[in-house]
Amino acid sequence: MSSATSAASLPSGLAVLTTFPDVLFIPEIIFGGLVWILVASAKVTLAMPQGWVMFVSVLCFVMSTTLLCLYLCGAHGGSCSWVTLDVICQGTAALFYLSAAVLQAYVTYNFRVSSSTFPHAIYKENIAAVVFAFLATLMYVIHKVYSLRRWKSS
Repeated sequence: MSSATSAASLPSGLAVLTTFPDVLFIPEIIFGGLVWILVASAKVTLAMPQGWVMFVSVLCFVMSTTLLCLYLCGAHGGSCSWVTLDVICQGTAALFYLSAAVLQAYVTYNFRVSSSTFPHAIYKENIAAVVFAFLATLMYVIHKVYSLRRWKSS
């Protein structure tokens, strides 16, 4: 019984960086930060969609960084409610990032189609933002699936 409980609990300390899916915090933070930087540095012509992309990237970056720091500090104390919180945060982030990635792809496509004078460097930045947004979405979805498995076994 105790081995099942310990397998379903959240790690603390440096064990967070060696356990799956918690190691996915690192690529989530990296890809989210890159989306944030690329959208912030690109030309914004459609404020609403790209504003949502910025909101999502900043929110998920801060959320993932905060959760990682809390797990490293062992703030959860082995409580099962933190497993539920992890599932909720990862599910919300996955859904938000999917919507942000699709919006960023739509905006990038419209920039290329509607403007022949659009600078190629800014177009490349927008493409990179789309790629990293979809990679961040993938990381959050994988993290969510494995967090759900951990939650179900707890």
